[in-house]
Amino acid sequence: MKVSKWTLGLAGLGLVSLPAAGLAEEKMNQMWTALSSTTISGYVNTSIHWNTGTGNGHVPAVSYNTSSKQDGFNLNAVKLAIEKPLDEAQWAAGYKAELIFGDDARDYLTTLDSGGDSSPAAIKQAYVALRAPIGNGLDFKLGVFDTIIGYEVFDGGSNPNYTRSYGFTIEPTTHTGLLATYQLCKAASVSAGIANTMGPVINQKADEGGLKAESFKTYMASLALTAPEDWGSLSGSTAYFGVVTGLNPSTPADQTSWYVGTTVNTPVKNLKVGASYDYLGMTQEFGADEGYANALALYTSFQATEKMSLHLRGEYAWTDTTLLGDGPAAQVGGNSEVFALTGTIQYDLWKNVLSRLEIRWDHLSGDGGQTGYGGTPAGGGGGGTTGSKRNNVLIAANVIYKF
Repeated sequence: MKVSKWTLGLAGLGLVSLPAAGLAEEKMNQMWTALSSTTISGYVNTSIHWNTGTGNGHVPAVSYNTSSKQDGFNLNAVKLAIEKPLDEAQWAAGYKAELIFGDDARDYLTTLDSGGDSSPAAIKQAYVALRAPIGNGLDFKLGVFDTIIGYEVFDGGSNPNYTRSYGFTIEPTTHTGLLATYQLCKAASVSAGIANTMGPVINQKADEGGLKAESFKTYMASLALTAPEDWGSLSGSTAYFGVVTGLNPSTPADQTSWYVGTTVNTPVKNLKVGASYDYLGMTQEFGADEGYANALALYTSFQATEKMSLHLRGEYAWTDTTLLGDGPAAQVGGNSEVFALTGTIQYDLWKNVLSRLEIRWDHLSGDGGQTGYGGTPAGGGGGGTTGSKRNNVLIAANVIYKF
């Protein structure tokens, strides 16, 4: 039964009545219209780690590479995403909600607990998306959204390698705030935003604990460039520049993260190269020492066959903080350095399944005296021992099912 909007309006005012069946049918139609543009997606991310040699209490200090993952089988993360993306309407509206579960979710620290509850269930993103008809269309995200800088992302299947880089490790991950994005032209877009803090704790304000004034906020901006079609083999290559500056309550200190990255299509078919540079600066405040961290990475990806691709990443990172290790090495004026080389073979044998085999080598250098690799973790009656190895080799398998 079809009912006109005019009749529905009169019914809403109580001037006319409608058969119950007609109202039920109308409500069902409205519900299916809303659901038809909603998408559900996600993944299950699993891995096997073998940390060669003896002792795994101290491993390379990159995100989600914990000592508990070594020499065994792991459920890294499960993600469930529900989204209504923006359509082509001038006043379009939508939303996105992403929930993550598992070991990696525990380290993401985006639960609603203002203390950064380390629960194995967390919110990755949850925002309302809006568009205003200004110029080419000005898009907004209001809520919790991913950081705007970085070559790699939390969703491991979207990265060229399985393990994360040192650049990813020193970057912010997520913010609670407002982000605006505008497409200047086909080749360029800009984003600018304001957030409570550098993140990641949801809804945490800079004035909690008396650290800052109530009005203190975190600010961010980025520029993305894409090579036009008439650039030949370089067509589609990208360059990205971004900065995020504000308070990190966990340090606590004012921090500024700068990022520049590029991915270049080469004249060699199916070969791409990339590069990224991250700089993190911390001011001397709240009793924390002034410090810095740098991370440089080079990437190469080659699509060998329809199903097989090869990926290589080389890294050099240096800092005078504990960001590259958990030992006493981060004395101000000292210098902790790490070299890393990662090789990954990806072969997509099953439908919707990403499968990878990876070998990663990390080497400690510098005069910071950071704790070496190996040793045993604290607890278990022995209190733990300090590692002494300067080299660490990880062999890992990664299998992800995407839906």
